[in-house]
Amino acid sequence: MSDAAQPTAAEVRAAAEAVKTALDRHLAAVERRSGEDDPAVYEAFNQLAAAAEVYDELLYDRYDEVTPFEIPGDDALPPYAGPEEPNAISVLIRRDYAVVEPQRLRAQAQRVEAADSEVGASLGGDASDTVHGALGILFGEFEPDEIASRHKEFGLEEGDSTLWVTASDEPADPGDWLEAPFEHVDPEAVVCRFDVSAVFDEDPDADDEDDPDDDIDDEAPDDLVDDLDTEFDTHLDEDEDLEPLDADR
Repeated sequence: MSDAAQPTAAEVRAAAEAVKTALDRHLAAVERRSGEDDPAVYEAFNQLAAAAEVYDELLYDRYDEVTPFEIPGDDALPPYAGPEEPNAISVLIRRDYAVVEPQRLRAQAQRVEAADSEVGASLGGDASDTVHGALGILFGEFEPDEIASRHKEFGLEEGDSTLWVTASDEPADPGDWLEAPFEHVDPEAVVCRFDVSAVFDEDPDADDEDDPDDDIDDEAPDDLVDDLDTEFDTHLDEDEDLEPLDADR
């Protein structure tokens, strides 16, 4: 950044003082907290994290130095503040996959097209020739739960998964949220949350030969399936046989 855009020494000093003040407020909130999920402690924690992040940025911009502490990510949910007796719930689900065998994916989509010509025609014809077209065919033909249980057959590799259950007083009107299903989520209305991620399996003593499918959060449901975020990988063994699809489909 240019010298004109750099923060002044006074601004850095003010940011440092803000961190000190936030530290005192956080300690005071902890000392007088009313319970494990005291919202005052949660608010003081966030204020301290925000002040420390500002100071860290200004310190680096001005002096090319960093602080010796890491600013924690805000991935924890705040205390529940939704309705005590909700009349409706929303289940927000996301499951990521990597496309590790695109030819296998296309081949399985071609089998669906061959069995039902209307499937390919509805997507513009020869849809299975492209990865995104093949994904449209397979996710249109199979339930997300079935794709989750048979993802290797479709050339997919499982990534992170998350499921959030949120509570509300009234159900949403039909069609209200379809354009942006995950845009308006109130963290304080989340009743429970279940995550499945490889970051939870970083055990240095783990046997490298263990089946990765065994490394699953026991508290998480098996059908965390919906939203798709794909990565493309062109590595492929073209001679590998494909597992047959369900003949009834």
